[in-house]
Amino acid sequence: MADIPNIKVTIDNITIEVPAGTTILEAARKIGGDVTPPAMCYYSKLKGSGGKCRTCLVEVSKGSEKDPRPMPKLVASCRTGVMDGMEVKNITSDKVKDGRAGVVEFLLLNHPLDCPVCDQAGECHLQDLGYEHGKEGTRNDFPRRTFEKHDLGPNIQLHMNRCILCYRCVFTADQLTEKRCHGVLDRGEHAEIATFIEKNLDNEFIGNVIDVCPVGALTDKTFRFKNRVWFLKPMDAHRDCPTCSGKARVWTRGNEVFRVTARKDQWGEVEDWICNECRFEKKDINDWVIEGPSDIDRHSVISQGHYQGDVGTVKPQETLPEVMGRDPKLLMNIHDVSEVNKPNRDLSLIDGPAHSTNFQD
Repeated sequence: MADIPNIKVTIDNITIEVPAGTTILEAARKIGGDVTPPAMCYYSKLKGSGGKCRTCLVEVSKGSEKDPRPMPKLVASCRTGVMDGMEVKNITSDKVKDGRAGVVEFLLLNHPLDCPVCDQAGECHLQDLGYEHGKEGTRNDFPRRTFEKHDLGPNIQLHMNRCILCYRCVFTADQLTEKRCHGVLDRGEHAEIATFIEKNLDNEFIGNVIDVCPVGALTDKTFRFKNRVWFLKPMDAHRDCPTCSGKARVWTRGNEVFRVTARKDQWGEVEDWICNECRFEKKDINDWVIEGPSDIDRHSVISQGHYQGDVGTVKPQETLPEVMGRDPKLLMNIHDVSEVNKPNRDLSLIDGPAHSTNFQD
């Protein structure tokens, strides 16, 4: 088999070499940072994912060296392969910013304002997208779609009101489990994720649909309304599990384990799939071997004020001496700096509260 040749692509004025067949989104992820377009439906571990949400739209200002013409419309970076000499604009394009704002407006068209009560708040990709590209108001004057909540088995609940139809959970169930009992029913405005004839999702790895959901549509019933993620400490942990790798992330507060999820990379994608036993049943701290604090790469309130290192706490550096140029005076005689109090009056020796009569001659 011949070696795959490398080709050059420029994204936001940054040139990188990638193997032929790489998509624009994959090339942008190699660069990292703000150059990487957001993705709500693409998942590198799921075949066929991508092309649904349109949040990763980019502008191709130069097709290739052989055909330098720009592409007439914005393209989905998760579905468009790079060409040698291609030039792409993401955050440097006003067209992309305007188009992405329109996509976010459509995604939020029927999405309820559940953030104050949603368990996904604090780690929701749609929250990040709305904050970065959304608008303050909405132009929609029509009622939002509403659905009843469904229990998809004893441990998973479906909030279809929040779903953006990214299809990630469908691909996960289809490719990770032996059988798939849920999918997308109906079309257009009436399309929804549902189980066939109200079946339960009882496969050993079906809990992973919670991790791949970018919003709060699929939630863990063992964790619902118990705590906020920014109050918990995410810890990398493992256990001897006969079903999966046993490598997970436990969310603790003190010695109490509130939930267990799969470990995720900087793009919010699962590193190792975990089984239902690890996820739903092992909620005792003694069930796990704690490796250390999880490294939260995403810009999230979860990482705000959290700790890194072997011990888990880092004493903050005292900045006052650097600002003042000297150490602060912790003990100070008020008589030396005040002309109001008389030198012969000691406030600590006064019986009871001090009044004006205490300072008379």
